[in-house]
Amino acid sequence: MNFDLIIRGGTVFTPGGPAQGDVGVRNGKIAALGVVNGDAAEVYDARNLTVLPGCIDEQVHFREPGPTHKEDLESGTRGAVLGGIVTVFEMPNTDPSTTTVEAINDKIRRATGRAWTDFAFYVGASPENADELGMLERLPGCCGVKMFMGSSTGTLLVADDENVARVLKSGTRRVTVHSEDDMRLQERAAMVAGGADVSMHPEWRDVETAVRSTQRLLALARAAHRRVHVLHVTTAEEMELLAQHKDIATVEVLPQHLTLAAPECYQKLGTYAQMNPPIREARHRDALWAALNAGVVDCIGSDHAPHTREEKARPYPRSPSGLTGVQTTVPVMLNHVAEGRLTLQRFVDLMSAGPARIFGIAGKGRVALGYDADFTVVDLKAERTITNDWIASRAGWTAFDGMSVTGWPKATIIRGHVVMRDDELLNKPIGTAVRFQETL
Repeated sequence: MNFDLIIRGGTVFTPGGPAQGDVGVRNGKIAALGVVNGDAAEVYDARNLTVLPGCIDEQVHFREPGPTHKEDLESGTRGAVLGGIVTVFEMPNTDPSTTTVEAINDKIRRATGRAWTDFAFYVGASPENADELGMLERLPGCCGVKMFMGSSTGTLLVADDENVARVLKSGTRRVTVHSEDDMRLQERAAMVAGGADVSMHPEWRDVETAVRSTQRLLALARAAHRRVHVLHVTTAEEMELLAQHKDIATVEVLPQHLTLAAPECYQKLGTYAQMNPPIREARHRDALWAALNAGVVDCIGSDHAPHTREEKARPYPRSPSGLTGVQTTVPVMLNHVAEGRLTLQRFVDLMSAGPARIFGIAGKGRVALGYDADFTVVDLKAERTITNDWIASRAGWTAFDGMSVTGWPKATIIRGHVVMRDDELLNKPIGTAVRFQETL
């Protein structure tokens, strides 16, 4: 039997757990598992390596070239595949924002032939398009609705209960939410308006700002009988609350919030640690890990936000919030595996199966017959140092510069095409729009 690609001799992470063997790929799909006999146009030697389901990043911000942002779909997804990511979902607060049929179709057109990864785009919720979201969320290449309850980068904002309820009542797919209470943010803005040290960032955007918003969101979601996905949760108090609402709410956390802590991160990194919601003190980081290990957390995203060094160097609070991350998520989280904070099985659930389950991705997220031949091949014993020089993003920096890690992506394989091998890009961008079970 002939194949397009055979991955030979790796430890393959199947739904039943790790198993030594081969993977046969034909026409972009997984066609054989176990001992695979036959010829192939290409053979990848995976001995001493681990073949994981392709990792999915369901929160990135790639901004088309403009007067301030230099990132685009090509450079952003190039960093993704170098970091072992096979699929990205881009947020709507980009340039241009994706709030209309025309904008989403234009993003897909721009991505085709330029994106190294497979891709999907959120439609941004606003009071102006709230009643049209049920139609917009079903567009090909759309991963669902994104709602900002607190002001962040960009102008998209749905702050009041009336309009949040309108968004939640329009459509049926899971609504993804940035949960910070904008009214409280405005009330407390004077704390930093005249200039302050960046260490004040988690004081301005405090715990109550996050908790109050998430309480409102859950009450409104339950009243609307609507599923929600709460992004980048940062507080112990929110995790306690979300654990009581798992029937309607899924939860994302970020490597930044699992790895860094205040005040040390602000002392070391300054505005390069500034993001929304903020990196908080160690008690919250510990609570995020406890919630992750208890099963409250459903996935890991990067919240990649490629602000330039020039922008980040502005005095706080004029400095923009956001960290690069799409390229560093896999090695940072593999290092947590190496240090015993989570198992490889949980890593797979958070980085592959979890996003596929939350968003109903068709044919991705597991190594199983008939699924897309997407793989993140890693060396669990490789010792490397993350550096700014390795970062492909046009921002050119990472908050994890100088961090030594154990565990590294060795190859990124998308629908049977080896697009990255040993830190080198291969072939050309082949990304295509992701399909979703709810809109097939």
